[in-house]
Amino acid sequence: QLQLVESGGGLVQPGGSLRLSCAASGFTLDNYAIGWFRQAPGREREGVSCISVSGGTTYYADSVKGRFTISRDNAKDTVYLQMNSLKPEDTAVYYCAAHFSVRVQRLIRVQDMCESTIVSSWGQGTQVTVSS
Repeated sequence: QLQLVESGGGLVQPGGSLRLSCAASGFTLDNYAIGWFRQAPGREREGVSCISVSGGTTYYADSVKGRFTISRDNAKDTVYLQMNSLKPEDTAVYYCAAHFSVRVQRLIRVQDMCESTIVSSWGQGTQVTVSS
């Protein structure tokens, strides 16, 4: 069974940092572009950041530019989201996601993946709460 597994969420004060990790179970991540999405209570799920297979192309939502950094370590089969200068409005459940169709991946940019939520599989999510 192909699964994405997130970890690293928690409670942090405003201005603090967290690093989220996305690992694979049953397959390897290094064949897929990966995205981080989030959903706050009462709001639609939104794309936060996406990264290409090679890691050479990244996309960030305007709300997180300059504060979040996405990266991948294909040797460790893990994608990370480093979140700095966290704000209360970053509070949400964060999900990593991928689209498992190689054909689809060849047709879209990571920006498209994030902005249009072009994914086929989601992790279970990890809660991030930013509060004093």
